[in-house]
Amino acid sequence: MAAPEFDFVIVGAGFGGIGAAIELRRLGYDNFVILDREDDLGGTWHVNHYPGLAVDVPTTTYSYSFEPNPNWSRLYTPGPEIKRYAADVADKYDVRDHMRFNTVVTGARWDDETNTWQVALESGDPLSTRFLITATGFLSQPRMPDIPGITSFEGRVLHTTDWDDDYDAAGERVAVIGTGATAVQLIPELARRAADLTVYQRTPIWVVPKIDVRFGALARRLFARVPATQRAVRAVTDGLYEFLVYVGVLRYDSVGRLNGAARLLAGAHRFASIRDRNLRRKLTPDYEFGCKRPTFSNSYYRTFTRPHVHLQADGIDRVEADGIVNADGTKTVLDTLVLATGFDLWEANFPAIEVIGRDGRDLGKWWRDTRFQAYQGVTVPRFPNFLSLASPYAFLGLNFFNTMDYQMRHMDRLFGELKRRGATTFEVTEKANARYLDQMTELLGDSLFTVGDCASARSYYYNPAGEATLLRPMTTRAALREASTYPVTDYEFA
Repeated sequence: MAAPEFDFVIVGAGFGGIGAAIELRRLGYDNFVILDREDDLGGTWHVNHYPGLAVDVPTTTYSYSFEPNPNWSRLYTPGPEIKRYAADVADKYDVRDHMRFNTVVTGARWDDETNTWQVALESGDPLSTRFLITATGFLSQPRMPDIPGITSFEGRVLHTTDWDDDYDAAGERVAVIGTGATAVQLIPELARRAADLTVYQRTPIWVVPKIDVRFGALARRLFARVPATQRAVRAVTDGLYEFLVYVGVLRYDSVGRLNGAARLLAGAHRFASIRDRNLRRKLTPDYEFGCKRPTFSNSYYRTFTRPHVHLQADGIDRVEADGIVNADGTKTVLDTLVLATGFDLWEANFPAIEVIGRDGRDLGKWWRDTRFQAYQGVTVPRFPNFLSLASPYAFLGLNFFNTMDYQMRHMDRLFGELKRRGATTFEVTEKANARYLDQMTELLGDSLFTVGDCASARSYYYNPAGEATLLRPMTTRAALREASTYPVTDYEFA
């Protein structure tokens, strides 16, 4: 029997794939390849480069815990710096040479006879590997709006995930469809240049003030020379976010409804920014704070008070060659249409590629026929030697890097046990997976997503069946503890 070409194939060269590769190097594995459909690393921070792009959590928190970056320019760092951080980490830990770009993975199938994964590529022969890790991220499949006539528009169409860096909105009539987290960053930037800007809103979003600070040269030198200072700042930002998620989301029913304070803050911010009562009403969500990812901005609300910026909250009837016909029968003539319509998480991203496990089990079909589920947000029964880093119940709180930290610990325990036993395959048991699903269901029962008023939020936290199965409903500390101490008997080794 021929040996597999690789020990590991990792799909995705974003922060998830980079983190997985670093962990593999720590564990002594070197025969792995990272495949990515884009032409460079960075995942969503490579694909997205629209004006105003920045992190929406403090960058003291938004980084690998083992690799703090003393060079951030400010607390909410612009996107290009995040991309540069990804490149620096990949170079430092010597994983860039394992990457193959412009390589589209179309699917993977487990071969019971050879105990390998056969990974199909859009071009070229399939690759064989002992282990498969999908690190395709949660925000990797752009959503296109299903609006009558959308393909008939003859002007320029830009999706925020495919931005044209040479585009200049100066003097143009522009429309933005969408008011999610991306739009909150982009709209103020477009308003500075466009002659006329119309924003089409389906669901208002909660926006609170952004307390941003610049890290001067002195602070950066201090972070570099005394790393403990940066770790202390991270401890503060981590602790604050952890507290907000715990009391505002995870223990919404039993701890107390402190979300009201956040609603008041957002309301005061809106009132201070907008004097027009009717405009404030249109921009006020009717769902609970936290049902949808809240955003931070000091300029979003004020942008709508400018005379050339218009909020259209009554809906779209259709798109025509020269503009948008609104639900009230009026027409907005346009030069450029900007689609800030977010990402398709559930239909196109779970999983992002076709994955066929033992006995022909199709992962996507199984999730939809039963329930979305994954043991500790990482592994699935009947899928040997497979880890999915973008799975149901995987995303932890508001910070992807906390997710990556616990997943790396899970890998460390799992592959350490695999080596100790001299085994070649692992598979999580049906019993362990069912127990974990019951645990997640129970924890969600006390959360904002189950008890709170989220019906009108249209949040990507919810799957098509109405279950909030994206987030792992526990604290970072609890997730790290679970990842370090779960019973190894939850897996079968052979």
